[in-house]
Amino acid sequence: MATFKAIRIDKAEKGTTAALAQFDEAELMDGDVTVAVEWSTLNYKDGLAVTGKAPVVRRFPMIAGIDFAGTVEQSSHPDWKAGDRVVCNGWGMGETHLGAYAEKARVKGDWLVRLPEGMSAREAMAIGTAGYTAMLSVLALEKHGLTPNSGPVVVTGAAGGVGSVATAVLSKLGYHVIASTGRMSEADYLKGLGAAEVIDRAELAGAAKPLAGERWAGGVDSVGSTTLANLLSMTKYGGAIAACGLAAGMDLPSSVAPFILRGVCLLGIDSVMRPLPQRKLAWNRLATDLDKKKLADITQEINLDQVIGTGAQILAGQVRGRIVVKIV
Repeated sequence: MATFKAIRIDKAEKGTTAALAQFDEAELMDGDVTVAVEWSTLNYKDGLAVTGKAPVVRRFPMIAGIDFAGTVEQSSHPDWKAGDRVVCNGWGMGETHLGAYAEKARVKGDWLVRLPEGMSAREAMAIGTAGYTAMLSVLALEKHGLTPNSGPVVVTGAAGGVGSVATAVLSKLGYHVIASTGRMSEADYLKGLGAAEVIDRAELAGAAKPLAGERWAGGVDSVGSTTLANLLSMTKYGGAIAACGLAAGMDLPSSVAPFILRGVCLLGIDSVMRPLPQRKLAWNRLATDLDKKKLADITQEINLDQVIGTGAQILAGQVRGRIVVKIV
């Protein structure tokens, strides 16, 4: 049986190890579609997995990587045939199912989304789970009833993957975007993406009051913890915050005051198990609502053998925007 290159994670005496290795095709898990992977990406969760900084991986050995774009090689699924161009993200890839940092992947056909027309595989992975999560957050805010006329929107972790795409999409849709970052040196970068204002995350770092002055009608938060608590306390009456990350922690040191005194809503964003119709909607909206030039500007490319080192950098806050991984 043939082998292929992959980033393999194994259980070690203390924690885990990750290395670029040859993986036997016979070890691929059950699935009805085999895909030749061309591009992947590096998300915050991938950084946690390849460094072993958090228990993301649930089975061993594991191939890391939570999303890919490529071409179907073999299929027994009625919706897919050899030659189809596809995108896959979530569904436990890189956690419980062998993932995307590999030349081959075998998955369930029900997990796949057709590559949107006019979007290349590289562009799809420049968006990746981070950009897809940003769009799910925007869709949730829209479903809540938010429009550009509602008032400003805040994006935290704005120079990161989710934040960069959220800033670009919201600004293109006509929103006044307030970008919060711990890297004020990135202010010009964020304004280039469409941010109307850039604020220091220190403004959101102190202990949150039950209610503070109303500053925004909505927001996209990938940080969590005290930052999210402050966002909620500063949200206008009837507004909403989409929570999609935990870069600062899983805790939420808030109170019920924003919810019961201002009617604020906290919208939970899960990207992993999202039903297929919502996935298709998000990817199709990304094809129309994300400026391709801005996407190119926020994207840098690495090879498969650079993933582990760059994974440590993303956790250290040293990565701006999005990273695509060239598999072949």
